[in-house]
Amino acid sequence: MKEFFHKIVILARMVKIEHSVFALPFAYIGLFWAARGWPGLMKFLALTVAMIAVRSYAMAFNRLADLKFDRLNERTQDRPLVSGEISVGATVVFILCCGVIFVGACGLLNRVCLYLSPIALVWSAIYSYSKRFTWLCHYLLGSVLALAPIAGWIAYKPEFNLVFVLLGLGVMFWVAGFDILYAAQDVDFDRSQNLKSIPARFGLEPAFGYAAFSHVNTVIFFALAGLAFGAQWIYFVAWAIVSLVLVVEHFIISPHDLSRINLSFFTLNGIVSMVLLAGVLGDLFFKTQ
Repeated sequence: MKEFFHKIVILARMVKIEHSVFALPFAYIGLFWAARGWPGLMKFLALTVAMIAVRSYAMAFNRLADLKFDRLNERTQDRPLVSGEISVGATVVFILCCGVIFVGACGLLNRVCLYLSPIALVWSAIYSYSKRFTWLCHYLLGSVLALAPIAGWIAYKPEFNLVFVLLGLGVMFWVAGFDILYAAQDVDFDRSQNLKSIPARFGLEPAFGYAAFSHVNTVIFFALAGLAFGAQWIYFVAWAIVSLVLVVEHFIISPHDLSRINLSFFTLNGIVSMVLLAGVLGDLFFKTQ
């Protein structure tokens, strides 16, 4: 039993389970906005399980697909697949289990979610190979996480709505922007392996420009999503804080100083998703009073 829990901890470290803070709040935003309040415990729990499962599936798939590169990259030597703490076979089993759990959770939501679940799994896996052939890989990753608010919305109300399109575009540009910044630390390695990240393709200074452009779009689309939904002042207070956090993110690192990349990548971007969710919840609370 102790060995089993040890493996679970290793798997959680491999997929960086704590990074669920990036996508999960946006799935909740889509869910709460579609319901215009509390969606019910069943919807909330099923969506939570689905999101954690699909994110774990995508991360484990990515680790497996990138294993040959991770073995060569000095920065990634402590990853469990590289160090041998977890085997390739165990990772494959984990991927399959996550996929099954995801499909099952989607089935608990509604038929539309169930029918779309295989497409979501395929799209989540494709990103892992995109860096081999296009510098747009960062935006492809963004499009994967952009599914979060869309999934949250259709989990409650399986119909098209402009709100989740705008919010999804905001998420796509947000993720692409911080992924470009994170990729800056691997620019030399990516070039040596002919991997096509934006920093490797265009250089660090242009890459920071792409990231800034992406985050300007994030701010615009988050504002448009709030306007399309009819959000009130408390949402836009959260939006203003998020906008400020993104500005700070671009001030604390530069093409010449990446020493605070982890602060920029994890801490600040975790704040972005949580603050916007808090703004949505606060807005919905005051509307019901």
